[in-house]
Amino acid sequence: MTAARLIVTAETPGWAQTAGQVTTGYAASVIGCDAEAGIERSLSESDTPDGRPGISLLFFAFNRDALQKALVNRVGQCILTCPTTACYNALPLVKDKTIRIGGNLRFFGDGYQFSKKLEGRRFWRLPVMDGEFTCEDVFGTTKSVAGGNFLILGENQAAALAAAQAAVEAIRQVPGVILPFPGGIVRSGSKVGSRYKKLRASTNDPYCPTLRGLVNSALPEGVNAVYEIVMDGLELAAVEEATRLGVRAACRPGVVGISAGNYGGSLGPYHLHLHKLLS
Repeated sequence: MTAARLIVTAETPGWAQTAGQVTTGYAASVIGCDAEAGIERSLSESDTPDGRPGISLLFFAFNRDALQKALVNRVGQCILTCPTTACYNALPLVKDKTIRIGGNLRFFGDGYQFSKKLEGRRFWRLPVMDGEFTCEDVFGTTKSVAGGNFLILGENQAAALAAAQAAVEAIRQVPGVILPFPGGIVRSGSKVGSRYKKLRASTNDPYCPTLRGLVNSALPEGVNAVYEIVMDGLELAAVEEATRLGVRAACRPGVVGISAGNYGGSLGPYHLHLHKLLS
C-alpha cells in the first residue's frame, strides 16, 4: 500500500481529536472504502509545527493517485470545516512520491487564498469564517504494509472480546501502526472472493461459529466466538512488533487459540509467520 502521515492541530486537544475522528471515519477497509485510516497518536505542543496540541493520522491506499483523491476529499470535508484546525505533512518529501493536498484545496479560497514558503515548504492560507485555515501544499508518501492480521479464538463472545481489547491496548503503543476497524477489532473477518461475482470479499465462513457443520470449519472444539485484529503500518518491522505484542496480550483466560488469515500470498508480498515472530 501507499501511506501518508498527517498532523492536525487545533486550539484545544478536543478539537484536534474531533477532526481526527471525523477524517478517519468510514476508512476500515479498502474493500469498500477509499482508504484505510486511523489516529496514530496524540501530540503535545512541542511535537507540532505550530506549537499547538494535535494528533497524527495515518492513511493507506493502493497508490498515490487514490491516496491523493481520498485525502483531498477528507481534509476538505473534515479538517477544513472543523473549528481552529490546521493540517501539515509529517513524512519526508521525495521527488515524484508526493501528493498535493493544500495545493488542491486552495481554490476554496475563491481567489483570496495566499501561500507562504518557510524553510522550503509551501503553506496555503485560506480565509474562513473563524480566521484562516492553514494547510501544507504537498505531502510525502511512502510504501507501507497493510493487512497484517491475527485471529483470536475464544470460548465465548465475552472472553474473545476481552482478549481483543487487551491486544488493541498493547498494539496502540507501537509507533507507525494503526488499527483501522471500529475500536481496532473486526467481527466480520472476510475471505477473498465470493460466490456472488460482484463481491471482492465475503464472510470468512470457516471461522463463523454458527456455520459449524455446514462448512469445512476451521474452529477447534470449544470455540464459539472469533475476533480479528487488522494492522496497517508504515514499515514491516512495525507491523511485526505490533503482531508480537498483540498476540501476547491476547493470551488470556477463555482464549482457546490464536490463528491468522492465510491467503497464499494473494493479498501482497509480505508474509508474517506467527511462530517465527513469537519464537
